[in-house]
Amino acid sequence: MSAVPETPRSPSRPTVTEREARQVAEAAREQDWRKPSFAKELFLGRFRLDLIHPHPLPADEHVQRGEEFLAKLRDFCETKIDGARIERDALIPDDVITGLKELGAFGMKIDTKYGGLGLTQVYYNKALALVGSASPAIGALLSAHQSIGVPQPLKIFGTREQKETFLPRCARTDISAFLLTEPDVGSDPARLATTAVPEGEEYVLDGVKLWTTNGVVADLLVVMARVPKSEGHRGGITAFVVEAASEGVTVENRNAFMGLRGLENGVTRFHRVRVPAAHRIGEEGQGLKIALTTLNTGRLSLPAMCVGSGKWCLKIAREWSAAREQWGKPVALHEAVGSKIAFIAATTFALEAVVDLSSQMADEDRNDIRIEAALAKLYGSEMAWLMADELVQIRGGRGFETAASLRARGERAVPAEQMLRDLRINRIFEGSTEIMHLLIAREAVDAHLSVAGDLIDPEKSLGDKARAGAGAGLFYAKWLPKLVAGPGQLPGAYGEFKHGVDLSPHLRYVERTSRRLARSTFYAMSRWQGRMETKQGFLGRIVDIGAELFAMSAACVRAELLRGRDENGREAYQLADAFCRQARIRVEELFGRLWSNTDDLDRKVVKGVLSGTYEWLEQGVIDPSDDGPWIADATPGPSRRENAHRPIR
Repeated sequence: MSAVPETPRSPSRPTVTEREARQVAEAAREQDWRKPSFAKELFLGRFRLDLIHPHPLPADEHVQRGEEFLAKLRDFCETKIDGARIERDALIPDDVITGLKELGAFGMKIDTKYGGLGLTQVYYNKALALVGSASPAIGALLSAHQSIGVPQPLKIFGTREQKETFLPRCARTDISAFLLTEPDVGSDPARLATTAVPEGEEYVLDGVKLWTTNGVVADLLVVMARVPKSEGHRGGITAFVVEAASEGVTVENRNAFMGLRGLENGVTRFHRVRVPAAHRIGEEGQGLKIALTTLNTGRLSLPAMCVGSGKWCLKIAREWSAAREQWGKPVALHEAVGSKIAFIAATTFALEAVVDLSSQMADEDRNDIRIEAALAKLYGSEMAWLMADELVQIRGGRGFETAASLRARGERAVPAEQMLRDLRINRIFEGSTEIMHLLIAREAVDAHLSVAGDLIDPEKSLGDKARAGAGAGLFYAKWLPKLVAGPGQLPGAYGEFKHGVDLSPHLRYVERTSRRLARSTFYAMSRWQGRMETKQGFLGRIVDIGAELFAMSAACVRAELLRGRDENGREAYQLADAFCRQARIRVEELFGRLWSNTDDLDRKVVKGVLSGTYEWLEQGVIDPSDDGPWIADATPGPSRRENAHRPIR
């Protein structure tokens, strides 16, 4: 396709109110809780240790299959992947991708009957941690392909014909991508503008998708598009499998970022792209539900790679801090540095505990892990970033220096600054930290909204409010008394976690604090009622407390598992103890900030900033940005750019 001069397009975007946007998001939520959830109970003040202890374990055959593949993957990573080259060239070599296909790495989660490896979630995550440590860009490539790309939604919602058609391709030859975000649509899918208009036995797609990870090299795409409501069509946001080579599909740009320089992420335009109705995933209007359900386990891949990052940070911190001397002794023995190393070690242990526990629960399918997976993503991305930042600080000037520069002057090429850059996107990928706070908070207060929703809804009638009030009264009459006392106040509770190091006080703390968290949430609901959803600072702190309590629980359970299996149990207990003590300090700080904060004042300052009141503060600098539009035009129509699509064969 030849390039032609660009002319302005007129913007075309659905206009929706805040209430309409919330209704779309709410309709996409999985409404029922058919299985128990440890994290959900935790937010309700019920510490259900029985749901996670004893720690669930994979079957022997799953372990054997997983370990055999990990051995092959490790050899491939050590002999075929040059992470420095990928960083330098901003490109994963085609032969590396071909080798990964031949190894079966693109079909790790795909059932063996479709040509995949059929690994469990636990071993899939271990594989991502391993390959991601060799090259974070390759980790992102494999994760986007099978955590949120074509294989996962088809596994859950696909027809038999769709699975037989597409899964063998995804297992060995084809790369897939997931396309939801648009230039002016991020976490507000109600404004989705890409359309899929029914025409006979086909749909015609028009629109533009942004930040399409794998989109530049993909063969198959999962595309979310809005089907107009019409006779015989319920309409709504709908998911489709689209051939990337279809006429009218154009990759208009390969995007570049501060990190993950080998990422094949682009902008994809659809112009009159015909998609067979047989390639629709699920029913019309189910697209967002499919996306959210896919992410229930798909989100676990990102914190898995964060675990790998933590392990690497610990290795470098240990080796460097033992070799580097300051004032007559290794820098590790200076308390200012030692505290950072202790944080990295304890947090890596806890984060691996969170990911392995959540993954094993996903494999067993006995529990609903939507909150656990979301907490793992939130906690993993935030903690991995902090660990990498501490490593850069420990390394000092060498941490800020690139690996290439270190190598050029004769020192070990340690890519600490690259790690920091690569990890930064994890706080944005698959739901930013701010959005994750709101998503988890919505699930955490689901029980309250279920019984008091009409009571706090300003648009409900007095009759509806009266009925809701009666129901809420019954619920809280039974629930609130249970928040007063519990096992956390009994000195001998959880005594099975005392082996040299005593972890039982930490579990008693989790139980007591879980009830305290639930009481705080109830008080906030009573105080703010319908305005609760606007208190994003408060909700974020509530979620962060829950994340710390979940991590503490997982760390203790993992330590006991390792002790029982005689696998570094004494050391695991020490790390769990250190982590829990660190986490308890963070939890108490968060509780203090629930009610003592600057949220109200911050809102006033923000209004002043937006109105220009403080514009004088911006004087005295030069803005190096150009004068282009803040958001690129995404009006449907034929592409005016060269096609940057680059399939790998």
